[in-house]
Amino acid sequence: MGWLEEPSWQLHVSLLMLLSLHTKAHLQEKMYLRNAVQKTIDSRKEDGETAVPLVPEPTLNCSCYHSCPEGTVNNTCPTTGYCFTKIEEEESGAILLTSGCLGLEGSDFQCRDTPVSHQRRAIECCRDRHYCNDYLNPTLPPPRHTDFVDESIHNMALLISVTVCSAILALILIFCYFRYKRQESRARYSIGLEQDETYIPPGESLNDLIEQSQSSGSGSGLPLLVQRTIAKQIQMVKQIGKGRYGEVWMGRWRGEKVAVKVFFTTEEASWFRETEIYQTVLMRHENILGFIAADIKGTGSWTQLYLITDYHENGSLYDYLKSTTLDTKGMLKLAYSSISGLCHLHTEIFGTKGKPAIAHRDLKSKNLLVKKNGTCCIADLGLAVKFISDTNEVDIPPNTRVGTKRYMPPEVLDESLNRNHFQSYIMADMYSFGLILWEIARRCVSGGIVEEYQLPYHDMVPSDPSYEDMREIVCIRRLRPSFPNRWTSDECLRQMGKLMTECWAQNPASRLTALRVKKTLAKMSESQDIKL
Repeated sequence: MGWLEEPSWQLHVSLLMLLSLHTKAHLQEKMYLRNAVQKTIDSRKEDGETAVPLVPEPTLNCSCYHSCPEGTVNNTCPTTGYCFTKIEEEESGAILLTSGCLGLEGSDFQCRDTPVSHQRRAIECCRDRHYCNDYLNPTLPPPRHTDFVDESIHNMALLISVTVCSAILALILIFCYFRYKRQESRARYSIGLEQDETYIPPGESLNDLIEQSQSSGSGSGLPLLVQRTIAKQIQMVKQIGKGRYGEVWMGRWRGEKVAVKVFFTTEEASWFRETEIYQTVLMRHENILGFIAADIKGTGSWTQLYLITDYHENGSLYDYLKSTTLDTKGMLKLAYSSISGLCHLHTEIFGTKGKPAIAHRDLKSKNLLVKKNGTCCIADLGLAVKFISDTNEVDIPPNTRVGTKRYMPPEVLDESLNRNHFQSYIMADMYSFGLILWEIARRCVSGGIVEEYQLPYHDMVPSDPSYEDMREIVCIRRLRPSFPNRWTSDECLRQMGKLMTECWAQNPASRLTALRVKKTLAKMSESQDIKL
């Protein structure tokens, strides 16, 4: 066996030597190739050439249409990326279909497509096989009118913004103007200044002060400092009434009773108007509520508007008639004194210190007060209008209050009243006065009979009638309060009925004037031997 083992060992050694020589030759070949490549690169660098990376061979063929690169044959383009098909709408409205190749780099972004607000288009990509884009079918998104809509919305928004801003600016300017005018009008009634008081000697009564101002002053009431002093010294005793404008209190000044009308701050226009009317030259009359003082009290956080007048314990004509029956003398006294006050209001007095004609605009039994002697005086002048004869203008108060619907004449209810004609307001007062006469006459006893007190139209409209309720009765059906049968058998009541009928006539031009009614009532009193 020994001679067989030796040749086998030699054979193994020979094989190992051959393998080593082959490996060495392979390594030398690789070294040679590497050196050759390096020499080529170095020589190109020396010649100024840029090394160009080797591009891998294309692996995908795509159909191309309207997007074929140069040198394309049979509408086919090669790519390493994606095939695509795109559809888009041109500005002219034509639909353009495009297909072709996308390079691998950036193809993900291009295939996702970014919507453009002003253009409709869609793109789809594929790379699953050659000419795969022949089978793609992208569809356009639905049309959007964004340009037109956006532009119209922007224009509308701009228009609304400008309009709102202009309106707000105008309101601010108007507010500032009226605020300035209000402050200017208030300047005469400065708030809370102790130096705005004056000394009133002890023992001086209100009548004394008023008579002095009438004889030596302007005829328009007490001096403002005296008014402020009186207002500061008044002690409030008890509340005696409340209305839509504020409250009425009974107060005392040096033992004398006075009425204090406290206005809500929202009723400042009424307070100022009433104060202005009461302080009109030659306004004072026995049948118009006696004005004493007006004042504004308060601090920065609260304000009270005071109007101080004579106090009449019988209260309003409305309250008086509810609790009191009348004889003929009492009826005529109430009626004559009421019309006397209204006649003074309506009459213009000419002269250097003249008085303008004034219309009340809210005449009713609650705005007439009854004195101790059984006569009436007119109160609540917050809605009064003045006639400026020099300029032929009607001075209308700038407040939002309106008269009492139950007492409104037909021309106010149907809105046919001529606001620029002062006589229209005078005739409206006469209509309301006719209803007051009816209220008074019902409480006059004749033949032992008297009706209980009722408001005008009590049997025709609700307790708080609307404009529509009153318009239906007064304008459309032309109804008026009815007369009791007993009036026909009493001459005085019959004449009163005739008088009120002529006051509340449908046509304003047919109504009696205050002076005519005053003369008629005076003649009626003479015939009854009644001294007014």
